[in-house]
Amino acid sequence: MAVSSTVVLCFFAAICTAASSSSSNDFRRAFPIVEPDPNHIKLRLAREGIDAIKNITTPIAVVAVIGPYRSGKSFLLNQLLSLSCNEGFEVGHMRDAKTKGLWVWGTPVELVIDGSIVSVLYVDTEGFENVGNSDAYDDRIFALATLISSVLIYNIPETVREADISRLSFAVEIADEFYARMKGKEVAFKPAKLLWLIQRDFLEGCSVQEMVDEALRPVPNESGDENINKVNNIRKSLAIMANDISAFGLPQPHLQRIRLCDIKDSELDPLYVQKREQFKQLVESIIRPKIVQGNPLNGKEFVAFLEQTLDALNEGEIPSIGSIVEVFNKEILERCLKLYSKEMSSLQLPVPGDKLLLAHEVSKAKANNLFDQQYFGRRSAKQSLLNFNNEIQKVYDTHVTENKYLSIKLCEASWSKCEDRMDGLLATGFPSMRKFNASFDQCNERFERDCVGPSKEKYALKMAKMLKKCRSLFTKEYHQRIIFNLLLLSCTIPVVGHVVNFALLRYCGYLMVTFSLYLEMYTRFYGSARLLRNSHSFQIVETAWEMIVGNTLVLNRWAFAVAILQCVALLGWLIYKGNIVGDLLLPFKVVLGLLKADLVKRRLR
Repeated sequence: MAVSSTVVLCFFAAICTAASSSSSNDFRRAFPIVEPDPNHIKLRLAREGIDAIKNITTPIAVVAVIGPYRSGKSFLLNQLLSLSCNEGFEVGHMRDAKTKGLWVWGTPVELVIDGSIVSVLYVDTEGFENVGNSDAYDDRIFALATLISSVLIYNIPETVREADISRLSFAVEIADEFYARMKGKEVAFKPAKLLWLIQRDFLEGCSVQEMVDEALRPVPNESGDENINKVNNIRKSLAIMANDISAFGLPQPHLQRIRLCDIKDSELDPLYVQKREQFKQLVESIIRPKIVQGNPLNGKEFVAFLEQTLDALNEGEIPSIGSIVEVFNKEILERCLKLYSKEMSSLQLPVPGDKLLLAHEVSKAKANNLFDQQYFGRRSAKQSLLNFNNEIQKVYDTHVTENKYLSIKLCEASWSKCEDRMDGLLATGFPSMRKFNASFDQCNERFERDCVGPSKEKYALKMAKMLKKCRSLFTKEYHQRIIFNLLLLSCTIPVVGHVVNFALLRYCGYLMVTFSLYLEMYTRFYGSARLLRNSHSFQIVETAWEMIVGNTLVLNRWAFAVAILQCVALLGWLIYKGNIVGDLLLPFKVVLGLLKADLVKRRLR
């Protein structure tokens, strides 16, 4: 029984080991990571190879080989990986190119660089100048390899041609836009090391480095030919990038090139084998992790970077540096715009216009500083920066509109409360100048406190005009209402005197009624209300009135109406009980006599 259990365990262990071995072997082959679209114009991701890269957790470096089709790029990569043609990248000997798009070796080579493990991916590219391929398609392949690689091997047969230099124009523009940042600033990402590899039948004469240097030396252009000027500009730019450029010569491996895959390593030209090993060491010595925004990329990050690069290259019919820069800066611009919006959102609206403008300037400076630290490109980034400033202006305009709306809302509410309060004071039956002045001051204070923002000046003028009008109306009606209310109040005193049969109270009431009627008739007949208000007797009445009405015990119109109804009812009952009409008309007779005497006196003058 124990033996049977041991056999079962061994069987499962063998299955697991085989499965693990099979899983690892699944990646020991070449995978497409980028493939052409059906029209063979633009590029798209090939998910098969992408899945192999996503599992890499260590920093990634990419060694890409570019060059004309049928120039031996796939064979060279197999030699660098020490793989046979049957194991590694497919090698063809026909005139049509075998490699379409970009292919990667599924098992990365792990190297220790600066104390860290780096996974090196070897990438084969579709050769340019192939029959049926457009220049735009070749440019996309070339630009993609330039952007994603850490080491870019430019594989050239025999010698450096002017067309080979012209082909580097896109790489030079990319280097100028993406890497030529101002001193003291972090580069967008590390440039690829450009390694010229020249394969020829013999290496006598000048060295390969001398050959490349000579090819990159500007040529005279006395006729002013535009093409020569263009190539000379590329030469000058490549000379500036000299620290990132090196050259190496490699002899042909064998005379029978179509049988290279069938020839054993021991049968290859010994000089080729020696140079090949030196070339391997050179490539390994210049490999560095792919750096973007100062950080090395792992598998998932590299795939995201690859997708972003493809989006940039496919942006237009013909790939341009401007479109690449805009796509690369898109995410950075969104991040900077989010920072600006966050800073502006911390401001509690509404606020005065100058405060909002100051917050806008400070937030914009922070966002621009972040963009300046992270943006891609140099000259073409100006367009991205212009777009960024336009987006910031849109957000700012939104805040300005919202600030104005909220300011109008608050100021309108404050103004309406004051207007309602003033209208209430104007409509009260027992007006008080003390209460009016207190409410007037409270309205001003509340308005100054509650009304903020750009609409405050407009509503302040509106508020001042409304308060001035209310004060004018209140002052006009105030003294008339005092006299009228004093008359009504005085009329109740004789009635009460009759009820309680108290002669002194009754005659005091007659005097008060007489005085009230005199004030009312005087102001109506002679229109000298201002002179009357300035008199000492009226000021005494006004002071007494304010003491009664202007205290904390507020009398309202309902109390006034109830008092009037009670007086009318009492007066009706007294008339019904006895003839007191003659007594009640006495004050009116006295007032008419006084007015008549005063009129005669004026005529005599």
